Amino acid sequence: MFLFWSFLPRPLSVCVQSLPRVLHFLLSFREMTTTREGTCCAEMAMVCLTDFEEYAKEHLSKATWDYYAAGADECCTRDDNLLAYKRIRLRPRILRDVSVSDTRTTVQGTEISFPVGIAPTAFHCLAWHEGEMATARATEAVNTCYITSTYSTCSVEEIAAAAPNGYRWFQLYVYRDRKLSESIIHRVEALGYKALVLTVDVPYTGKRRNDIRNQFKLPPHLKVKNFDGVFQEAAGPAGEEYGVPANTLDPSISWKDVYWLQSLTRLPIIIKGILTKEDAELAVEHGVQGIIVSNHGGRQLDGGPATIDALSEIVDTVQGRIEVYLDGGVRTGSDVLKAVALGAKCVFIGRPAVWGLAYKGEEGLKEVLHILNDEFRLSMALSGCRNVAEINRNLIQFSKL
Repeated sequence: MFLFWSFLPRPLSVCVQSLPRVLHFLLSFREMTTTREGTCCAEMAMVCLTDFEEYAKEHLSKATWDYYAAGADECCTRDDNLLAYKRIRLRPRILRDVSVSDTRTTVQGTEISFPVGIAPTAFHCLAWHEGEMATARATEAVNTCYITSTYSTCSVEEIAAAAPNGYRWFQLYVYRDRKLSESIIHRVEALGYKALVLTVDVPYTGKRRNDIRNQFKLPPHLKVKNFDGVFQEAAGPAGEEYGVPANTLDPSISWKDVYWLQSLTRLPIIIKGILTKEDAELAVEHGVQGIIVSNHGGRQLDGGPATIDALSEIVDTVQGRIEVYLDGGVRTGSDVLKAVALGAKCVFIGRPAVWGLAYKGEEGLKEVLHILNDEFRLSMALSGCRNVAEINRNLIQFSKL
């Protein structure tokens, strides 16, 4: 008490009558600045996606943060996904009457509020107790697309029930036991999911050093809910890898499996993980309905291109025959504008969605999406674009640096 009292301004320190008011102020300030975890700190205004990243890093466990943040090997591709956007400059047009703007677009014929959706990321319950159900409600409220991960900690049924009017696609892996893949395809089709997103860049899991150091495993109260009970006695001598037995994925997957999937479902098939014009042409030839230009957030092959750098050659190859999307490195509204200008119909965010969940669950993710939408709208207007249809490659100037 002596130390506290000695640091007060002199007029206050001699005014004993003021003590009740001072204590009331201090207690009120503590209440205003106490977070849900009970720690006392001023609540930071969330202005941009980096603010959510900093919050998540501070509040998630080290193993969980490292899992979400991980890139493969030296993380060169993960980091370049972000840096590549900074090498691209915009060529704004002026005096275009941008008093009214419209960020709406369509994906696979369905209107969404702006060209940003949620990429398939695993284990949302590590970030927020309601996990993917909170993600589904947030994307339904914002009216955008949510690609649900196979590796969800809520089942496809729980996710659909949480947001019955939401627009959802389902991300699919092909397993050695093909009946597992067949079963979940039939489940999501019956539940009203609108597309299958086939991830093709994981014949084997990339080497994520911090996950190995941390011996990452799901905590006992969480599991890959879509396969609840399927693998209970199937781990075998190879052990577990990200919630399922190791060596479960089928490394023999090839282009002929696209035809196999088409024989199982009438849902549109979108291939996620294409980075070259050669594979883009093969995707078109095999009759898929979309491509997601993706390097798995830099978590698979280290040394591959940043997705925004790979986008142009794929768009040029496809020539509008199917829709092209992108994920990886999107952190600002101007990033979204650059990707759309280079031909992406929509971009998808992964890690920022998890940061939003870590902040305030459904409300935190809605805040992330609202910030991105506001930034995208502002970047459009400052570039002279009134709607998404006016965004084109004439806006882009690559830096000479």
